[in-house]
Amino acid sequence: MEALIPVINKLQDVFNTVGSDSIQLPQIVVLGSQSSGKSSVIESLVGRSFLPRGTGIVTRRPLILQLIHCPLDDREHRSAENGTVNVEEWGKFLHTKKLFTDFNQIRNEIEEETDRAAGSNKGICPEPINLKIFSTRVVNLTLVDLPGITKVPVGDQPEDIEAQIKDLVLKFIDNPNSIILAVTAANTDMATSEALKLAKECDPDGRRTLAVVTKLDLMDAGTDAIDILCGRVIPVKLGIIGVVNRSQQDIIDKKQIDDQLKDEAAFLQRKYPTLATRNGTPYLAKTLNRLLMHHIRDCLPDLKTRVNVMSSQFQSLLHSYGEDVSDKSQTLLQIITKFASAYCSTIEGTARNIETTELCGGARICYIFHETFGRTLDSIHPLAGLSKMDILTAIRNATGPRPALFVPEVSFELLVKRQIRRLEEPSLRCVELIHEEMQRIVQHCGNEVQQEMLRFPKLHEKIVDVVTQLLRRRLPATNVMVENLVAIELAYINTKHPDFHKDAALVPSLLKADNIIEPFSHLSAQVQRRTNTPRNSNSSPQVSAQQQQQQQQEENASKPEENDDVTEDLIAAFRVFDRDGNGFITRDELQTAMEMIGEPLSEVQLTQLLAIADLDQDGRINYEEFTRLLL
Repeated sequence: MEALIPVINKLQDVFNTVGSDSIQLPQIVVLGSQSSGKSSVIESLVGRSFLPRGTGIVTRRPLILQLIHCPLDDREHRSAENGTVNVEEWGKFLHTKKLFTDFNQIRNEIEEETDRAAGSNKGICPEPINLKIFSTRVVNLTLVDLPGITKVPVGDQPEDIEAQIKDLVLKFIDNPNSIILAVTAANTDMATSEALKLAKECDPDGRRTLAVVTKLDLMDAGTDAIDILCGRVIPVKLGIIGVVNRSQQDIIDKKQIDDQLKDEAAFLQRKYPTLATRNGTPYLAKTLNRLLMHHIRDCLPDLKTRVNVMSSQFQSLLHSYGEDVSDKSQTLLQIITKFASAYCSTIEGTARNIETTELCGGARICYIFHETFGRTLDSIHPLAGLSKMDILTAIRNATGPRPALFVPEVSFELLVKRQIRRLEEPSLRCVELIHEEMQRIVQHCGNEVQQEMLRFPKLHEKIVDVVTQLLRRRLPATNVMVENLVAIELAYINTKHPDFHKDAALVPSLLKADNIIEPFSHLSAQVQRRTNTPRNSNSSPQVSAQQQQQQQQEENASKPEENDDVTEDLIAAFRVFDRDGNGFITRDELQTAMEMIGEPLSEVQLTQLLAIADLDQDGRINYEEFTRLLL
């Protein structure tokens, strides 16, 4: 049974070293209100004064204290190497390798560690301090000294200091494997004890709560603690033990704890003779040792099961990391080489494990080039955003005051380059998609390499970072190359290309310029010969319509051959405008014909022309209306 507590202490050391609290170990948690005497009880159990003392809040960090009974013939903890063979007692902190034989230095170390983590002005910190005390006079115990429960913040303490201390206390006493040592001063009402209140919240049945009543010698005259110690006021299942500690004046006077223990025994014999054997610090130490051993015994089966399960889990994890690395340089080179090979294999499609659910690697890069990028280029119409009016305007601006016989080279290059420049944006987008896919390959380039890199997460992270940075550095250069390719196409228009000649040969047939211009030129000459003076110049407003018709008939009769020629020209011109041959000229046919003869009309002009020519207002021009419009 005595060997149980050292085993638990070793487990405590292991978990404190690795920073894990996954297993809740049995321990005694000391809690109580501020200045209730918690630290004095612990010092009495150790038999040495080593804790920071003073008024107000002194304990500001949890102190996990392991008391280890170490007789002089103990060779497990004593060694000549560290100079503890003949030393009765010494202390050792987990955060430093130094051994302390002077308990005043232990107090200073606790104060320095507390100030380092919690500040020097009454702040608290949940990070515990671990201290082992080896002595020939102590019993095997594991105690946790917590900050005293307070109500009002002082110094630079936050406003919620009460809630912070309560949360810290509950964190330790919520552990079902812990024994709660509730410390309460005898000169206060037990019914108002904060320690017993918190203990009852976490341990409603009271099966792991032991009450300690301090300051029995400071009770008011005429009162005693017999009812309290007998459990008649507030019953506690594990019992209530009364102790007498050193007063603050005794501490200032540096009264030895051995002397205090003698005074305590004398006080109990004098004041409570019937209860003296079941109270006092020595009885408390034995009781705590007994309770802790029995508690460990009860918790041991569950602890053993949990330790075995965790051991198996971590053993499996350890095996997954592979064999020990003997040559670090060789291992590093092998991992990097495998990663590079897996990356290339993923792009080339020669990897062992081929993905079947989605495209990845080189297949997706091919898809981006031929499908995504290809469809985008096919969707770009060569003449999109380029209207006929833009073309005509560019031609006219390039020729200045001179009429254009051929399409000027300047306007042709201007319009073509504007269309070529539209290829730059989808090309840059294609580069971005390829860059994203190559970055994605870094995260999924081979399961074998990924499994091996799990052994070295830092190395994996660094390799991914280096490759990602490399791809990011090459992205601007690739964009510049694509921009240069487009700039090369813009710098020189290759009119010798076979596709250019093939499409250029269709222009004359599309324009049919001769069929438009010749009839109108001939028609204009005929009209000019027919009327050497402005239309209706010989008529006056007083001439009647009948007289005008008679005069027209006489003129037509005098020129029969000429009228026949004009009629033929008008018919030919009408047929040019009437492209579908249905006997009517629509709005679109009129606009198309005017553009082909080099006289495009705006929408307003086209509307006005139709309003003049379309006499029957049916939205189209017949032959008679066409003839009237021209003559």
